[in-house]
Amino acid sequence: MKYDDVAGMRIAVFGTGPKVIVAVHGITASLMAWNAVAARLPEEWSLVAMDLRGRGHSAGLPGPYGLERHAEDVLRVAEYAGAGPEAVLTGHSMGAYVAVLAGARRAFSRVVLVDGGLPFPPVPPGADVDAEIEATLGPAIARLSQTFATAGDYVAFFQAHPAFIGHWTPEAERYVRYDLTGPEGALRSRAAGAAVREDGRWMRVNGARIGAALAAIEAPVTLLRAPRGLLNQDVGMLPGPLAEQWTARVPGLRDELVPDCNHYTIMFDDRCAALVAARLSGA
Repeated sequence: MKYDDVAGMRIAVFGTGPKVIVAVHGITASLMAWNAVAARLPEEWSLVAMDLRGRGHSAGLPGPYGLERHAEDVLRVAEYAGAGPEAVLTGHSMGAYVAVLAGARRAFSRVVLVDGGLPFPPVPPGADVDAEIEATLGPAIARLSQTFATAGDYVAFFQAHPAFIGHWTPEAERYVRYDLTGPEGALRSRAAGAAVREDGRWMRVNGARIGAALAAIEAPVTLLRAPRGLLNQDVGMLPGPLAEQWTARVPGLRDELVPDCNHYTIMFDDRCAALVAARLSGA
């Protein structure tokens, strides 16, 4: 893996193969969310991931945020990396929604959405969107304002997360340690709370734009869904009926349920990361 910079945005290139994958992380994550998947790609592939503005080592990049701004950044990175129409585009969680918007703007050979990318049902009239976002992302947002005495304490915090209990891996630990900043005794996540809130709101209220972009993608689209949720709850982020609705509306969309995983372990468990890598490389 090697790091680079694109207009102040941190990028990393995993591998040295000539075939290119452009990968986008989730709402409180970083480019290191892709380290387990990248390690399982065939040697002819390389994976280019970025820290989106407001996250990781791109946390200092200014807003406005919003998924359309992120899609512009993704396309800028793709151009910098020499990713032509034969390249693959992928995203996990919020990154899948960004990938939908980017994939509608230019050609890729295929688009792979990992537990994200499907518009949610419209916001009911009079609903409190911010309260809904807080209910969904509350634990993740609360973490951003917490401080930790040592890196070990931060790792232990994640090890106790319901999604990771019994599923801790070296790749998950690398992902967590990469996220830390600040002085010893007051370590914290690099992700900016303002970016997370703004992006969460944009994603929730712009379902029509996301749906139109999904339908406009000309490349084949594969959706890889986790059956369990962000906190390892029984219902995943994208339930079956929602996936059925969108596969009926978008002929080029193929839905695949990845068994025995949740929203996080689909990216880090050996079996799941290997499956994601296989779908990215065309297997």
